[in-house]
Parts: sequence; C-alpha cells; structure tokens
Amino acid sequence: MQIVFKYLKYSILISLFLTIGCSSVKKTLNTQLQKDPLKNSFHGLVVVDAHSQKTIYDQNGDRYFLPASNTKVVTFYTGVKMLPKNIPTLKYAVANDTLFIEGTGDPSWLHPHLKDTTAIQWLKKQGTIALYLNNIEEDRYGPGWAWEDYDTYFSPERGSLPLYANVVTLSAVDSLQVSPSYFTENVSLQKKPKSRVEFSNQFFIDPMEQDTLEVPYITDKNITKALLETVLEKEITLVDHFPDTPKQTLYGMETDSIYKQMLYKSDNFLAEQLLIAASSTISDTLGTQKAMDYMLEHDYSDLSQKPRWVDGSGLSRYNLFTPRSFVEILQKLHNEVPEERLFGIFPMWGPSSTVKEWEDPTTEPFLFAKSGSFGNNYNLSGYVKTKSGKLLIFSFMNNHFRIPSSEVRKTMYETLKELYLTY
Repeated sequence: MQIVFKYLKYSILISLFLTIGCSSVKKTLNTQLQKDPLKNSFHGLVVVDAHSQKTIYDQNGDRYFLPASNTKVVTFYTGVKMLPKNIPTLKYAVANDTLFIEGTGDPSWLHPHLKDTTAIQWLKKQGTIALYLNNIEEDRYGPGWAWEDYDTYFSPERGSLPLYANVVTLSAVDSLQVSPSYFTENVSLQKKPKSRVEFSNQFFIDPMEQDTLEVPYITDKNITKALLETVLEKEITLVDHFPDTPKQTLYGMETDSIYKQMLYKSDNFLAEQLLIAASSTISDTLGTQKAMDYMLEHDYSDLSQKPRWVDGSGLSRYNLFTPRSFVEILQKLHNEVPEERLFGIFPMWGPSSTVKEWEDPTTEPFLFAKSGSFGNNYNLSGYVKTKSGKLLIFSFMNNHFRIPSSEVRKTMYETLKELYLTY
C-alpha cells in the first residue's frame, strides 16, 4: 500500500509539473504571437512533442494557409514512400537489336549541381538507341504558376527526360561561357529587361554581369535529341512508340542527395521532377498528378484536414495546407526515417533563414526546418531540438502580411528560441 501511495504521489507530481510547464509554454507563445510584426495578418502555429505526440500548442492549426515552399516537405515524404534508395533514371527494352529508352523524370541527368552521368555513361556503351518521349501527361508549367517567370532560374519546364536541369547556364566573367554549348549561338552579350525571349530560345546576358545565370530553355523533342547526341557522341532516333515488351529499369544516384539539394536550395525543378519520378514507380505514363493522387489515397489519407495539393514545389498559390497537416507529415517522417538520416537531409534554419553554418553563437543548432515564402507570406515547418533534450515538431505559418518578411522571420526565430529554452 505504501509503495502504491508513493507511486501515485510521484505520478501526481509529474503530471502537475508537466501541466505547469505546458501552461508556461502556452503563455510564452501567446505573448510572442501578439507582437506587432504579427498583427493585421494571419498566423497559425502547431507544436507537438515528437515522442509523446502530445500537442503543446495550437493556434489556427486547422485553418488553411498558402504553404509556398513548405510544399517541398510533402514532396520529400512522397519520395521517401514511393522512390527507392537510388532513383529510377531510365526505363528500357531491347527489340530488333535496338535499345528503346524512355525517361522517368529523373532530374539529375547532367544537372549543373548534382552532375549525375549514370545514364549517360551507360548509354555510351550501347549500340543503336531509339528515344521515346511521349510517356508523360504534363504541361510544361504547374497550375497557377506565374507566366512572367519564364526566364527565372526557379521556373524551368517539366519533362520526362530533363537535361542540364532544363536551364542554360550563362557567365560573362572574363569571357562568355555557355552550358550546354549547344545554345552558344543563341546568346547575345547585351543588357535586356529579360534574360530570354518569351517564346524563343534567344538568351541575353549583360557583359558587366558578375553572377552566373541559370535561364530556363524551351524544351522540345528535337532539342532533347540534339543534346543527347552531343554528349553521347552518336546519333539516336526519335520514335513515336515503345515496344510491347517488359521494361527494365536503370537506377541512378541516391535519392537522399536529391532531397537534400531540393530542401537546402528550395529547388522547384527538383521538387517537380521528384513527383514525376515517383509516378514512374506506379505507372508507365508519367505525371505529378498521379503521384499526388496516390499519396492522397494512401499515406496522406489520414491527415486531419485534406489539403489542396497541386504541385511539388509550392510555386502555385492554389495549394492549401493546414499547420496541423504539416505537423502530421513531419511526424510520419520522424517515425519512419532514422534521426541521423533525417537531420542530415533537413536544412538548418537560423535568424537569416536557411543556413549552412549555425549563426547563433549563444546556442547549439536547434532548428531543422524548411521555409516557404512568396510575396506577403512566410512559413516554416520542421523540428526543434530543445535545450532539455526534447524534440518538438512544429509548423509556423504566416500569410497576408504587408511588412518586410525579415521582420516576420525575426519574430518567428525569437518564438522558436523560446521553445528551445523553456520546454
């Protein structure tokens, strides 16, 4: 009886301590969310203990927000569920001494930063090659993307077999450098309001430009064929059918390297193409919608609020997600991906947004999160490693403000640092 009494007393004290602690945290967060930078706009914050899955704080957690690049968290988990360790890079079949090939949407072929050449090196060893490019149902841009962004680095076209990230890399430092060199004759050294003619692969770079530019090019079958022939150093044939024989799959680089580049650089092209590649694992016809529909019917079917999900990158303002949904997806990631791997992929986030090196000398790195922003919106979803050793999952969404986003980011950082210190 005495042992039972001591146990009950201990349990009551623990419960009282946790209740007081949670009450203190809620009071602190309420104060933070009432600060001037967060007035006259719309905010949502959900915080959950990763291990107990207990909700620590919830303000507007069930309301829909424009997620911007927080959508890449949704794409990341889609890749974890649908893609193998190494990305499917090519599907092929042999018929009549000809190698028929089709793309899977793998974005890493000759990518300016990933630089994968797995498929290229393999194809160099093959004989007659027939290229099939009709295996995709996809517009070049996603629904709701801004039409005027056609020449910006963050808005390349989507496709089944992208090369060089579907961008032309331009540099005017010392001398004109163009990659792929196929487009050299299409580049003019002159200052223009835009870096490319809207409906033509005619490019411009200011001769005084000190930065390297990445300008999307208009893709088509003949350009893909020409670029492949150049790098393979042999002719290939375009075909309008694929043999009715079983296909085999060639695998490329590790998907974790692609996820990390996507999250750290908030790379829209990689996000879109990862969804296309995911669709290659369930269908012979590629498309982002196929991957999204699959996930909504399976792994996302239990989300508390069903999202409106229209692209992989978050470029579209048609996307709608709740903070609660992001926390639930991040919980799934934590449950299924070992922490060492997860926090090796997820970016650190500091006072000045995503960082490679931790910027706050008063603390150890404690924020691992993906930001998402476009005009008048800034969101952050991820993990807080608290000073006491706890792990918290959070989604902090801020929409429709009219002040500089730097002021919102500062308030967000102060709020999350309070969580780090007090929980």
